Amino acid sequence: MGRIAIFTDDPGWHGKQLSLAFANLGYSIDFVSLTLCSFAIKPGQSPITIPGFEHDMPDAAFVRGVPGGSLEEVVLYLDFLHALKLMGIPVYNDGYAVERSVDKGMTSFLLHNAGLPTPLTWVLRNRDDALSIAESELKKGNLLITKPLFGSQGEGIRRLEKTTDLIWLTGSHGVYYLQRFVHCSGEGFSDNRVFVVNGRAVAAMRRRGKSWLNNVARGASCEQIELDAEMAELAVKATAALAMDYAGVDIIQDKDGQYTIIEVNSIPAWKGLESVCDVTIAQILADDLINRYVNAL
Repeated sequence: MGRIAIFTDDPGWHGKQLSLAFANLGYSIDFVSLTLCSFAIKPGQSPITIPGFEHDMPDAAFVRGVPGGSLEEVVLYLDFLHALKLMGIPVYNDGYAVERSVDKGMTSFLLHNAGLPTPLTWVLRNRDDALSIAESELKKGNLLITKPLFGSQGEGIRRLEKTTDLIWLTGSHGVYYLQRFVHCSGEGFSDNRVFVVNGRAVAAMRRRGKSWLNNVARGASCEQIELDAEMAELAVKATAALAMDYAGVDIIQDKDGQYTIIEVNSIPAWKGLESVCDVTIAQILADDLINRYVNAL
């Protein structure tokens, strides 16, 4: 039986689903925290130590979580993913894909560079310049979103609606990420999550938020939607622009009916998606990893 390392600190529901999916293909899985891995650069032995894989390296690694921490800690965790890939071990999504998506500034740049629609965005270091941009946008009647450069599930995001809100304009470790707020079409607040695997949009849902934040982790409800060709194409192109094996792509339809890509997630959850769509995401992911990478070795 083959063995897969799943990097995560909290296996939970997703870990169970992946365990079952890989078992269907004849593979056992070990949950491993990247915090417990290490390098030992010595002649005649593997340079990377992964708990549970001291004697044989895994057939592949599936990334379900990269822990937070200091810059040095996060760089080290990503180094482990890079090292495994350089050693010929498939990493799904690999370290480069995680780097591109976890850094919202680089995500915005790559989407724009690929010619894909994404909100007007500013990423800068100088506070006075950030305040000037924010004040100018608010005077034009535009709302702004401020986000930490690194973050997920809506943590640390604020919406600036009036000039008195500028008191809340703070940088994330000295970096300011400002994005023009996109008003969605229809009533209330909503966006769309499209799940892409190996260049194919496999499922989609609409997320309706209780407020302007549409994260399921923050109480947004899920609705199944018919995935139209334009939205599917945008999601696939966004995933390709960030060189990901799979992704959760968040797309909002604005008041004029135009689609805008607001987020690309390299470690997306899919519990909410499966609650409204007749798909088994874990099996699709496991099949893709094994058939496209492991069996090809």
